[in-house]
Amino acid sequence: MPLARKPSGPAGTGLTGFVTRDPADASTDPTDAERAQLDAAVELLAGRRMALLTGAGLSTDSGIPDYRGPDAPPRNPMTYQQFVGDPVMRQRYWARNHVGWHHLRHAVPNAGHEAVVHLEERGLLTGVITQNVDRLHSDAGSIRVIDLHGRYDRVLCLSCGSVYTREGIARLLEKLNPGYLEQVGAEWDTAPDADAEIADTEGFTVADCPVCDGMLKPDFVYFGENVPKERVRLAYAAVDDAGALLVAGSSLTVMSGLRFVRHAAKEGKPVVIINRGQTRGDDLADLKIDMGVGTALQYLARSLPEPGRTQHDAGAQPD
Repeated sequence: MPLARKPSGPAGTGLTGFVTRDPADASTDPTDAERAQLDAAVELLAGRRMALLTGAGLSTDSGIPDYRGPDAPPRNPMTYQQFVGDPVMRQRYWARNHVGWHHLRHAVPNAGHEAVVHLEERGLLTGVITQNVDRLHSDAGSIRVIDLHGRYDRVLCLSCGSVYTREGIARLLEKLNPGYLEQVGAEWDTAPDADAEIADTEGFTVADCPVCDGMLKPDFVYFGENVPKERVRLAYAAVDDAGALLVAGSSLTVMSGLRFVRHAAKEGKPVVIINRGQTRGDDLADLKIDMGVGTALQYLARSLPEPGRTQHDAGAQPD
């Protein structure tokens, strides 16, 4: 059965802090076969504090599509070099992002995010390292979150360094492109970074920095762009402080996440990976579980004993 949510303030606030819908429905209970694998994970992780690395598979229950899951369509993300070097590509990106953002901004935390909060409250996590830019960990109530790839709710000026809310830039884009959302309609596929699959973007007007007329860019790491060193340092510190690494919902295709799996394995720390489909870290994992991330995290949050205690010390765990 799902974990009971503690009373809180406003419901999930989504990508921008403006959503007021209730959190996404809880995940289903594990099957008997999945339960056996999860019990093996509990035995392996019991008594250890963990660093948690999350990816797009955690947010699919919130309606945000996956990049590389079994059912994800092929994607060709824009690179940083294309964005800053080609005005046509930049126009294409902002047009597609403008449409996709108006859909994905309504996302709210799901049962998996709630389980992560519960794990943190019980002292079982040294930190949450997320490859997601949706801010749903923070919306759910997680405290120590390392947004490895940046934040979807901010926009930066690459010239003067000014920082803007994504909500504010959306309003500016609406003024520059009246009726555009109605014109393109709602029949399109969207990537986790709100890149909507829209073909005709030629007439879209891109917003410039209101302060200096410089180039605006969403505050997340593009393909071909380096993760800021301070975020990497904090992520390594979370792994170093932990006795194990738990990966949830990441294919580990990009090195920005895989390096932490390699680091934990090199240090002799148990690595557990929960993901639908293969990952690049499978050969480094002590245990790989192929199942829904939300269901798995809910089970672990209920079943793992307190830090420093073994599964035997904790006694029988609830269903």
